[in-house]
Amino acid sequence: MSSLVEYKGDPVVVIGLGRFGTSLALELTRRGAEVLAIDHRPKITQSLAGQITQIATADATDMEALRQLGVPDFYQAVVAVGSDVEASILATSLLVELEINDIWAKAVSTQHGRILSRIGAHHVVFPEHDMGERVAHLVSGRMLDYMQVDEDFAIAKTSPPKEYVGVPLGRSNLRRKYGVTIVAVKPPGEEFTYATAETELTYGDIVLVSGRTEQVERFAELP
Repeated sequence: MSSLVEYKGDPVVVIGLGRFGTSLALELTRRGAEVLAIDHRPKITQSLAGQITQIATADATDMEALRQLGVPDFYQAVVAVGSDVEASILATSLLVELEINDIWAKAVSTQHGRILSRIGAHHVVFPEHDMGERVAHLVSGRMLDYMQVDEDFAIAKTSPPKEYVGVPLGRSNLRRKYGVTIVAVKPPGEEFTYATAETELTYGDIVLVSGRTEQVERFAELP
């Protein structure tokens, strides 16, 4: 998913249609979610008409406008406002006041994120930071893809080190030696399948490995 928001099947309000908000709203719509997208710029909302379930040109920092759009009836809301920190904070505070059950808010700095959390956002995301961190891992090493799952837990897509080629995973002592687990394997020309104790890696395989961030990084650097 192009966003960091967990879609639970409930209607979602997306406030702010910059790159992040637009990508999020379109992906949620594609997944079958009922989405109400709000932005104050008519040019933006007009360009997305017909691509999102509902779209409205409105000021999301105006409580009356939110009420008229039926925002209080939604379970989830995402404040995807970008550079206008004041608008982001105000829109989030209004959603809190409306007692929205699950509020996500985009932050552009640590201080911004701290404020959003303090006023009641249930989840704060840092899209630019997260993407920058992911790209840094891809540029600097052998990883084919990388995702930080938690503060100190990651999943990486990489090729298997030579020392584990041809050895059943159950006899590899991989977890004891490196602290990581290979959860899935993709042989050349095939799809990913779950790894088992009997799985033997071959040259050309792609593996998904999980574990503590530092351990995953170390494993991905093995020759």
